[in-house]
Amino acid sequence: MLPTGSKGRTPSRAISPFPHHLRRIVKWQQMDIEYTFSQMLYLCSSPKVVYQHTKYHKQTKNQWARDDPAFVVVCILLLAVSTLAYCATLYAFDVHCNSFFPLFIVLYVLHFFLSPLLVAHGFIPLLLSNVILMVAVSYYHYLNFLGYDVLPFLEKTTVFLYPIGITIIFTPIFILIGFNPSRYFLNIYFSQW
Repeated sequence: MLPTGSKGRTPSRAISPFPHHLRRIVKWQQMDIEYTFSQMLYLCSSPKVVYQHTKYHKQTKNQWARDDPAFVVVCILLLAVSTLAYCATLYAFDVHCNSFFPLFIVLYVLHFFLSPLLVAHGFIPLLLSNVILMVAVSYYHYLNFLGYDVLPFLEKTTVFLYPIGITIIFTPIFILIGFNPSRYFLNIYFSQW
């Protein structure tokens, strides 16, 4: 329980502190933002200092509570920003999950059944392995594009299609140098270290 005020008359502002705080919330010039951030830093690194300042505040202004609403305003703004970030990231994770499912079907399920053919030596397994990888990766990025393109506040969402071009450019290069992605990844999965 917090200690009560001293005996005798209490100032009128101690009876109803909310109208005073509400008036100051809209006046940024009157808020001590620098002190607020230093208090937040001290709460994480040395909380005893914050409560020592509270003790000094009681001795100088005769009240325990802050008279500056900046701490509450900053906390509300940080909470709003983190909430928006979580909303955007859950949506981003949802788009990724939607895009990953066809990639999973092609690269893990279909690839499992075709792996005896894909790891064989020769041009056809090399070509088929690279084409399957190109199609799966391209389709993943295309679905990412579709997921972000529906958001009305995003512009230039075609940037999500750029990896498809890079994939299309590198696929013939991989075929020409003889790189078989199926053999490479299965070797990573099943080789002994």
